[in-house]
Amino acid sequence: MQAPASLSAADLAVGYPQRRVLSAVDLGLAPGAVTVLVGPNGCGKSTLLRTLAGLQPALSGTIRIGTDELTALSRRELARRLAFLPQAPLVPAGVAVRDLVRHGRYAHRGALRRHTADDRAAVDWALTVTHADELADRRIDELSGGERQRAWLATALAQQAGVLLLDEPTTYLDLRHQLEVLEVVRDLARDHGIACGLVLHDLGQAAGYADHAVLVADGGVVAAGTPDDVFTAEHIRRAFQLDVSVVRDRESGHLAVFPRLDRARPVPALDPTE
Repeated sequence: MQAPASLSAADLAVGYPQRRVLSAVDLGLAPGAVTVLVGPNGCGKSTLLRTLAGLQPALSGTIRIGTDELTALSRRELARRLAFLPQAPLVPAGVAVRDLVRHGRYAHRGALRRHTADDRAAVDWALTVTHADELADRRIDELSGGERQRAWLATALAQQAGVLLLDEPTTYLDLRHQLEVLEVVRDLARDHGIACGLVLHDLGQAAGYADHAVLVADGGVVAAGTPDDVFTAEHIRRAFQLDVSVVRDRESGHLAVFPRLDRARPVPALDPTE
């Protein structure tokens, strides 16, 4: 694996030539830590993550991996140092999990070079740490959502990059499989020194699994820091226009976020004649 690496952005603006989505973004992903991006739908979380991954150009500002500017790296060198898992990867029919994970080694070998002992060791390691080794000989299109996501995680890890970015890795998964994926991500950071950055929708899960959180809304960063710093009723109200109660679970010590709904607002009755 690459040596532990950090990913940082300074005064970053992201979006499209016709529309700026986020401005003045400063953030850092540290080795061995999980950084979670949260915010309302359409606020630019995925656009920011794709820009950090080098998949679309920044409008302004600087992104660095370690001390190297992202734009100075070739595509192959970037893939050796940073792995990105999109929100909904296309599922190749008929491909076994082990063969899928082998594709993660593309950055370490030429198109015509055969797999080496290092490649095989990297694939075996990626399957093991994601608990996907028991799935290795099964077809990816036959797996459940949680199993499939572990296989995709293994494919990204086979790159053996020091930075891992995941765009909503728990989407379409039931609660049990969501937590399994998040546990794997936390283990990757703590046990293997990977700098993990991910987009999540669930504020409770973000508060429970993040070492560092970044809340974005209204074209910029509302708050950044520890979960205690970020997940306050004031910050959440500003970002989501929603009143919440933030409490700490006695057993886990994690924060939990509960919306305070307006029970006084009447719900219109259904008119059966319409």
